[in-house]
Amino acid sequence: MAKLTESMTNVLEGDSMDQDVESPVAIHQPKLPKQARDDLPRHISRDRTKRKIQRYVRKDGKCNVHHGNVRETYRYLTDIFTTLVDLKWRFNLLIFVMVYTVTWLFFGMIWWLIAYIRGDMDHIEDPSWTPCVTNLNGFVSAFLFSIETETTIGYGYRVITDKCPEGIILLLIQSVLGSIVNAFMVGCMFVKISQPKKRAETLVFSTHAVISMRDGKLCLMFRVGDLRNSHIVEASIRAKLIKSKQTSEGEFIPLNQTDINVGYYTGDDRLFLVSPLIISHEINQQSPFWEISKAQLPKEELEIVVILEGMVEATGMTCQARSSYITSEILWGYRFTPVLTLEDGFYEVDYNSFHETYETSTPSLSAKELAELASRAELPLSWSVSSKLNQHAELETEEEEKNLEEQTERNDCTGLCCSLGTLTTRKGCPRDKESSSYI
Repeated sequence: MAKLTESMTNVLEGDSMDQDVESPVAIHQPKLPKQARDDLPRHISRDRTKRKIQRYVRKDGKCNVHHGNVRETYRYLTDIFTTLVDLKWRFNLLIFVMVYTVTWLFFGMIWWLIAYIRGDMDHIEDPSWTPCVTNLNGFVSAFLFSIETETTIGYGYRVITDKCPEGIILLLIQSVLGSIVNAFMVGCMFVKISQPKKRAETLVFSTHAVISMRDGKLCLMFRVGDLRNSHIVEASIRAKLIKSKQTSEGEFIPLNQTDINVGYYTGDDRLFLVSPLIISHEINQQSPFWEISKAQLPKEELEIVVILEGMVEATGMTCQARSSYITSEILWGYRFTPVLTLEDGFYEVDYNSFHETYETSTPSLSAKELAELASRAELPLSWSVSSKLNQHAELETEEEEKNLEEQTERNDCTGLCCSLGTLTTRKGCPRDKESSSYI
């Protein structure tokens, strides 16, 4: 068992040197008995778990969740319209063609049966016979008549007569059902075409989020932008922290979702997205990053999901764009490079610098530790070591001046006592050792 554990440790350490956290290559752990798995060192298990960070939402906004073992598939049929809209284009077009083809074949078969039962096939060349449908001499002609009826083409070669009541009833049924099929399929195709998914692709998020000081407070920031000239109406943004947690009762909650305040109470979450904006989250006592420092951040297994919503100005449909940031994509002590410049009569946005950041002076302590230091020293969060040293220097200077003043008073008093030569006791005069009097 010891040899097995040692060999497993070597395999895991070798994999950690060759593979990265975000590497798409899956690392398969050899199957071991339960006892062998339990005997593995705990620090190796933690390192391996940390390396296997799995995104909840990918950078392109697609959710990395697959629904398995769904037995109640009949529920999809209760909302068949949404099911068809959600299908891929190749399946949607196939269903579109199949619905019309099956409908035409079905009613064409019924038209042919009516003509066959009435005996119209036996009196094709008989001018005295009044058929249900003129010039209908087989299944192919019945199929063509079905297409002409449902699509209201009406070439005029095949026409229903007034001597066929069952044909009139069938004509009414096919006209009504044909209109329903047209409305359903055309509406489905229109919604499929006008879906704002492609519009969401022109809403971009910065590849990294940053943590730095802003107005004397530690803030988490990321940047959003719109590549199109047409605006997103009523744009709003929100963010969630995805992190597993364990309650005080011992319940484990995987992928627990916690709201991250990005300006809900101040209205900063409602955006006028004309140029790129930096979204800021103040790390305060209500923030989930309150106790996270620079050294602790890489050890955290968390993901920040950001959601930008709004209405497309051209169509009025709701659009949603998503992205996410894991711990390796959060830069501590950086800021975003400005992208907006003032030109001759207009503002220009340089999207080449949209994702660029630069390093800035930022304390490595957590916001909680900074707040404790500030309350202890009664200083703002933007305090520095130099200001602290200057304060100590000022205190020492004041003490030296006070001591110098006391020494000066003592010397003045001594001279005064000696000049009087009295035996009276005076404060501050030196005592004569021989006469035991004050001189």
